[in-house]
Amino acid sequence: MAGVQMMPAAVDASVAALRGRRVGASTSAGPGASGGTGSLFAGDCRRRRARRPACSVRVLRQGRRRGGGLGVVCNLGGQYDDSFEDVKLQLMNYFTYKAVRTVLTQLYEMNPPSYRWFYNFVAVNKPTDGKLFLRALTKERQELAERVMITRLHLYGKWIKKCDHGEMYEKISDENLALMRERLMETVIWPTDDTNTEKIG
Repeated sequence: MAGVQMMPAAVDASVAALRGRRVGASTSAGPGASGGTGSLFAGDCRRRRARRPACSVRVLRQGRRRGGGLGVVCNLGGQYDDSFEDVKLQLMNYFTYKAVRTVLTQLYEMNPPSYRWFYNFVAVNKPTDGKLFLRALTKERQELAERVMITRLHLYGKWIKKCDHGEMYEKISDENLALMRERLMETVIWPTDDTNTEKIG
């Protein structure tokens, strides 16, 4: 654009400054930062940085954070070393959804007129946002809203007693390994019978 043009030398200087700021202190103390002996891979350190994806996982050294320990930093997703508020919100929304399904099932068996009304209400007001859904339901039928609130609290209490966090960790770990194994098998080129025959001949 006219008036906003930069000379090639100025562009190179800007890019170099941005790269230096992005890498920061986390790579200066890592393996390979001193140039040769500590490097895990052959090749220039700058080329390795260029191949790093936008969303990278880096280990913060102990003492850099308050209280030490490890932290996961993602350039796209933010830092998740202290807060999981979004996960808590998703859990609340999901238990609201399960409570709505439970109440619908109960009304279907015990109170068909209320079931039809509640079914139509759920069709218009999706329970994906639990807080907004319950606020709207309270204005229309407060007794149903209170029933959903009590039901979701009851369901969460049952889940807390049954949920094994160690088992969940193992399931996530096993699934990660299985997915990586599948991808590895897709990328491996297996020798065919024709290839073996040509080598023997």
